Amino acid sequence: MLIPTLPDDNEDPVHSPAERAAAASRSTWVSVAVNLVLTTSQIAAGILTKSQGLIADGIHSLSDLVADFVVLFANHHSQKDADADHPYGHHRFETAASLVLGALLLAVGLGMLWSAVLKLEQPETVQKVHVAALWVAGGALIAKELLFRYMLTVAKRVKSSMLVANAWHARSDAASSLVVGIGIAGNLAGFPILDPIAAAIVGFMVAKMGWEFGWDALHDLMDRSIDDTEIAAIRDTLEGTPGILGVHDIRTRKMGDMIVADAHIEVDACLSVEAGHDIAVDARRRVMQRHRVLNLMTHVDPWRRPDLDHAVVMPKPAIWL
Repeated sequence: MLIPTLPDDNEDPVHSPAERAAAASRSTWVSVAVNLVLTTSQIAAGILTKSQGLIADGIHSLSDLVADFVVLFANHHSQKDADADHPYGHHRFETAASLVLGALLLAVGLGMLWSAVLKLEQPETVQKVHVAALWVAGGALIAKELLFRYMLTVAKRVKSSMLVANAWHARSDAASSLVVGIGIAGNLAGFPILDPIAAAIVGFMVAKMGWEFGWDALHDLMDRSIDDTEIAAIRDTLEGTPGILGVHDIRTRKMGDMIVADAHIEVDACLSVEAGHDIAVDARRRVMQRHRVLNLMTHVDPWRRPDLDHAVVMPKPAIWL
């Protein structure tokens, strides 16, 4: 599943990691409340109405509830200050939690899929469900869609890609409730086998989501770069810094929801070391202010006019700042 990312916007207000953490905590607690109600109502109603699809969707909501607590736990620990053992902070706690969450969802999805397959092998054991199951499925669909819209609004306000991913996770939950509703409707219409088929589809969706979350987290732990759009936005900010005459070799890696980057910037070779340093400091400030960059390491390279290339000039050492 492709999850939309947020474009860089230099005109948006600045949101610190602490503000992102607070927003993530608030929206996640709302998700906890919604998923707690849904888990209880869906599983109870599924048992009473004999709907395997509704029980599967309830287990899906239960896995979301567990995931919410994993997010809260990771969100709390990722905000710890940097220390001697973790000089860049603890932001990757979020990434590690995503890996655990992905493994959890994968296991739950495979279990749901296996249970549904066993039912499909014995279609005569599938019972007709009660019409109340359809109402519960419809209510779950509406609740999850509203949760998606709320979480996406918060994510856009604080420009947090982590919250965008959480929001689209809620949208996928709404899709699973829609599938379950169709399966229940088919069961009521005289096709009982559609209920376990819906359960199998939900199990597949959960397993697929778990695989994608885990795979993405694994790549982030291996210092995967951010996408080209964000790199281009960072390059534009650097090139727009007064005194910078060229930018090259921009490298990035994810640090939780934040970014650690380094770049080579070119300044006039005739400037003093102090002047070059001031330009690099200004560039770092601009990038960290306008992007979700936790730290920027700049390598200052001397730039000379092309028509003076023939002149004999003593080489000047590059400076890392």
